[in-house]
Amino acid sequence: MTLIETIDSPYIHAGSAANFEALALKNSNQGPVLVNFWSRKAGPCLRQYPVLDKLVHGYDGRLLLVNVDADAEVKITAEYGIASLPTLKLFRHEKVVETLHGYQSEAELINRLNQYVARDSDQRLADAIATYSRGDQQQAYASISDAIVNDPANPRLPVALCKLLKHERRYSEALTFLTSLPQEISAMSEVNALRDELGFMLIADNITDVGALIEQVEHESGDLQAKVELSAFYILNGEFEPALQLLVDIMEIEQGYQDNYAQKSMLKTFNTLGSDHDLVKRFRPNLRRYTH
Repeated sequence: MTLIETIDSPYIHAGSAANFEALALKNSNQGPVLVNFWSRKAGPCLRQYPVLDKLVHGYDGRLLLVNVDADAEVKITAEYGIASLPTLKLFRHEKVVETLHGYQSEAELINRLNQYVARDSDQRLADAIATYSRGDQQQAYASISDAIVNDPANPRLPVALCKLLKHERRYSEALTFLTSLPQEISAMSEVNALRDELGFMLIADNITDVGALIEQVEHESGDLQAKVELSAFYILNGEFEPALQLLVDIMEIEQGYQDNYAQKSMLKTFNTLGSDHDLVKRFRPNLRRYTH
């Protein structure tokens, strides 16, 4: 037997078809669960494990590690489409939120896991949100700002601050704040999605009468600014097909309008929908056609 199979720790468990739901899925409602798909036949798996062991114990109960022997647990391996080893899947609220293939360095794992593992500053954030809810916005912002200074590695702090600014329609301030974040936080998918949303909100904030804007676009096909504003409105309201069609119209009339706004917005929409969405498959050729 290997070290992976014999480890005795309250934070590390062996996963099987019989206990996977309880260990990985149900426990992920309480906190993040990292599932390590491994094999004794794969050398990188044995090199990976000491790194995982160190990290899990460093988090002191805020992260659970479940080791799944891919050779023995064929059903689980097949269910999650494991094609190479090691593969790490991070579960939160019974869903896979991160997948990592191959050997991962300690630094890379910390960068990914810190997005989900609870930190002491999360309590300060919860207190600040409660303060905001009671009507003391200034104190709430001050508390979150102090928490960011004391724990700049916690991505939930700047995201929460920006969401409060968004709630107050202070879109420009929120976007400016996002540009000041460290690269490792700025590159996170949630931060990118928030940045995209704020950009569209800043554009749509200029709309005073949606009905009038729709009529203007219908009767003045060359009004590209109107198309930009209406496309942003549609995207924010989940009306992606008319939004994408407007973006195509903009590209057809003036390909580089507003620093390639249409191409960039179409790509952001694709990222929101996912590569397998029917609309992405339909409209992607337009993006290729007008992107050089």
